[in-house]
Amino acid sequence: MNLYNIKDKSEQVSFAQAVRQGLGREQGLFFPEHLEPLADVDALLDLPLVERSAHILSHLLGDEVPAPKVHELVSAAFTFPAPLVKLKDGSDRQIYALELFHGPTLAFKDFGGRFMAQCLAAFRTVSAEKNDKITILTATSGDTGAAVAHAFYGLEGIEVVILYPKGKISPLQEALFCTLGGNIRTIAIDGDFDACQALVKQSFDDEELKKAIGLNSANSINISRLLAQVCYYFEAVAQLPKADRAKAVISVPSGNFGNLTAGLIAKALGLPVKRFIAATNANDTVPRYLKTGQWDPHQTVATLSNAMDVSRPNNWPRVEELCRRKGWALETLGSGMRDDAQTRAALKRLHQQDYLCEPHGAIAWDLLGEQLAEDEVGVFLCTAHPAKFKESVDEILNLDVPLPGPLAKHAVLPLLSVNLPAEFARLRAFLLA
Repeated sequence: MNLYNIKDKSEQVSFAQAVRQGLGREQGLFFPEHLEPLADVDALLDLPLVERSAHILSHLLGDEVPAPKVHELVSAAFTFPAPLVKLKDGSDRQIYALELFHGPTLAFKDFGGRFMAQCLAAFRTVSAEKNDKITILTATSGDTGAAVAHAFYGLEGIEVVILYPKGKISPLQEALFCTLGGNIRTIAIDGDFDACQALVKQSFDDEELKKAIGLNSANSINISRLLAQVCYYFEAVAQLPKADRAKAVISVPSGNFGNLTAGLIAKALGLPVKRFIAATNANDTVPRYLKTGQWDPHQTVATLSNAMDVSRPNNWPRVEELCRRKGWALETLGSGMRDDAQTRAALKRLHQQDYLCEPHGAIAWDLLGEQLAEDEVGVFLCTAHPAKFKESVDEILNLDVPLPGPLAKHAVLPLLSVNLPAEFARLRAFLLA
């Protein structure tokens, strides 16, 4: 598989190199040179999740990774389902929830995080002459941290450092990844997610630091995470009645825009999806851009849907690159935002339909309902278990959501995070210590 740097197309790398390297020169994102449509998608949709996903990823990776090895990586990563649940809204409309929270950390990031961990472990080179140390440095607005921490926990030769905005993720999200210890180190940054993301980018610009600690990233900027996420869009459509597949409209909760990028790649591979909706909270840089043509990020604001509190989405250049290559007009992409008051109202209406959701999924559902035509079938992504946002869900719905096993286990453990200001010099010293 050959990939190129969107910012500097002369930089071309293999899949293994892109996974190990994370970012290209000038903080450029890697993108596949070829995205050829799959043959016989209908037959592919009849396969089970693991077999189908291994076929899709083998198609993308080409000869670089043997098909049996790809199947081995996928089998180790995708050990949980992604069920499609039909809502009962009392109307003739067909709307489904794709539940992506049945993995070990109860969030969609488990798909990408676990596949990336399997890839890095497989590609890691051990050499007496070469420093083979790997340090995963990533920023999280909530769910990435847990997925990455659990995927890499205990893996030999790989250190993980996770930055998160202090006081701006839910306590249960924090407990899931800040209580592990071992090769997982966590830092609460005095700032918002964009400040954390900026520190990660500065680290990748420091060549001396990169070489000293073998720097890599596990954000959705890493191509292995992105390609893994392509697979659950096929899983969603596979569970729809065959007559409805080409009418599918998928609403995606969007923060850093890796999830939407993966959906668009699935469409480029031939998945029969009619269109997508990018659903954001009050951090609505993309919806405003699609409406006005002006890229004007505002200061990031804290919301109920904190995993989408991103004003400068890293993956947006990949969306534009893919649309340019495929000749898709950006205007065909649906979009919209919901503030906290609208999110609360949506969560209540969903619960009245006997579906327990959380703020991110509720936003995607609300915008889907607003933009879905009569002859279309709707799917919205449920990216996290409602219990991960227990405080807000309990308060809004007057409930006491029980904690699933993983959350209950970590909720009582002490936090092991250190606190740092949003200053690169302080982070650099920490990483080199």
